[in-house]
Amino acid sequence: MFQVFGFYKFAKIKSLKKNKLLIHNFLIKKNIRGTIIIANEGINATISGKVIDLKSTISKIKEIFDFKKFDSENTSKSKFQPFHKPKVKIKKEVVPMGFTLTSKKKINYIDPKKWNKLINDKKTLVLDSRKPFEFKVGTFKKSVNPDIDNFREFPKYLNKLKKTKPIAMFCTGGIRCEKASVYLEKKGFKNVYQLKGGILNYLKNVNKKESLWNGECFVFDNRISLKHGLVTGTYSMCSGCRKPISLKDKKSNKYEEGISCPNCHDSLTKVQKDRFRMRQRQINLAKKTGSKHKFQKEFK
Repeated sequence: MFQVFGFYKFAKIKSLKKNKLLIHNFLIKKNIRGTIIIANEGINATISGKVIDLKSTISKIKEIFDFKKFDSENTSKSKFQPFHKPKVKIKKEVVPMGFTLTSKKKINYIDPKKWNKLINDKKTLVLDSRKPFEFKVGTFKKSVNPDIDNFREFPKYLNKLKKTKPIAMFCTGGIRCEKASVYLEKKGFKNVYQLKGGILNYLKNVNKKESLWNGECFVFDNRISLKHGLVTGTYSMCSGCRKPISLKDKKSNKYEEGISCPNCHDSLTKVQKDRFRMRQRQINLAKKTGSKHKFQKEFK
């Protein structure tokens, strides 16, 4: 069993290249996999490994950056290692919105068990700040999605909202809507609320019978999606377009394992499909012989 730990922290960070190397070497030493993004405005990460190794890695990261605690964190489990390798990336922003967060104003965090009351209010705009394909996998009742693939375009959408309307914002772990909340506050919005710990915290702490969540929650690792209790969901990944696909999608005549799904079947060229079919044949052959094909890890 592997433990998966997600966290973020908005804080001024220096010596990015030096710290990247320190962290990456430590991840390898402790056999920890996952993705860590560092920028001058902070850190955002999801990593996985054995509990004892993960604890020492978390302590090391806090030591390197002189953090007493993270702004938010979430823990879940996986029967398999959900990441292929350790990655530490340097970015201009941990959340790409076109500005660097230098200071944080007071955020109105809403506990998961109080969230239902807020979003049940007819006056409240329930805003899903994730990408469209994530929204499609699952979301809260009554929520709206900006339908934006590039998060840098999110401010344009936010500027169209009414400043007097209560806004209940949420995302997977909290970091995207936290930066968006700060942006709204700077623009003069007064009634902006954020789901504390994001969807993952809600699914972990709210009973399914009382839940206002529909569907599953997409996650950026090989579990693909999570359900209530943060158990692995039913979605898998299309090898053609790298989008999540449901059990229903697999029943479509546009689905072909390792090649296409209803999302990409009509947009893929014959050359692409032929190439994907060749790749899938190689993977199937490798499975039969008990060996590992180079594409098996990438397209798990």
